[in-house]
Amino acid sequence: MKATARAHPIQGLVKYHGMRDEELRLPYHDSISVCTAPSNTTTTVEWLPESDEDTYVIDGEEVDGRGAERIAMVLNYVRELAEFDHGVRMESENSFPSNVGFGSSSSGFAALAMAAVEAAGLDMTRPDVSTVARRGSSSAARAVTGAYSHLYTGLNDDDCRSKRIETGGDLEENIRIVAGLVPAYKETEQAHKEAAESHMFEARMAHIHGQIAEMRDALHEGDFHRVFETAEHDSLSLTATTMTGPSGWVYWQPETIAIFNAVRELRDEGVPVYFSTDTGASVYVNTTKEYVDEVEQAIADCDVETMVWEVGGPAEVLDESESLF
Repeated sequence: MKATARAHPIQGLVKYHGMRDEELRLPYHDSISVCTAPSNTTTTVEWLPESDEDTYVIDGEEVDGRGAERIAMVLNYVRELAEFDHGVRMESENSFPSNVGFGSSSSGFAALAMAAVEAAGLDMTRPDVSTVARRGSSSAARAVTGAYSHLYTGLNDDDCRSKRIETGGDLEENIRIVAGLVPAYKETEQAHKEAAESHMFEARMAHIHGQIAEMRDALHEGDFHRVFETAEHDSLSLTATTMTGPSGWVYWQPETIAIFNAVRELRDEGVPVYFSTDTGASVYVNTTKEYVDEVEQAIADCDVETMVWEVGGPAEVLDESESLF
């Protein structure tokens, strides 16, 4: 009863913020994202029928506290679906920096859900598995279905699940994402808890449905500029809501602003490029294959480490030979 899975993290394009149900992680509104590759999380899960103990290890470190509680939320739901009470061993590895705004929780919980479901022998579609992953992180639901995906809001698993969006043009092949690493630790979960207390939250809720419709239409049309201009504007909206919550979270660092300015200068010169941030200081810089070298150099000139990513696919079960133990 053992399986290994791999998932890619997400870049939020129209991001969710705040949860109406923290236990089931049901967001207030829909969200859309794109997976980034080759960045990934690989996770092996083994169910242990003769044991009642659980062990969780991520990047060689045993997990406890709130991190362990979130992992248990996913695994306990799989136990419920499989109708057993086995113990479990889980090990996970990330190929990219975590807790810096690059979506490690999305790929982590997506790979966990995919491996746990497979190891339990459950026959589930990816939208089904997305409801399992969502219990760890709402963003993980979209990492299960991969590429450009839409998480629908709702009050139950039939409604609140992720589905992949079919895109027009060459939005899956031609997009390049220059990741500008600004290594400032951030705490996303607390920001979500405070979201509804911001006076900007109602304003965000008032326009978010239009943002979702705009993004879906732009993706269907394969319109690079509309997709990533909308994502850039949504990043600013999300940050306004985060900064005006009770704790006044300000995640951006001087390097973050420097990247924004570099992107705007490139755009003034005719380069197709837009910035995007999730909850964190690091920046996604979205461009096309033709311009990626020029864009990466400009971002590196901001004195940050860069990585170049492409659009990633859905979470996948791996061969036994790729097991972590």
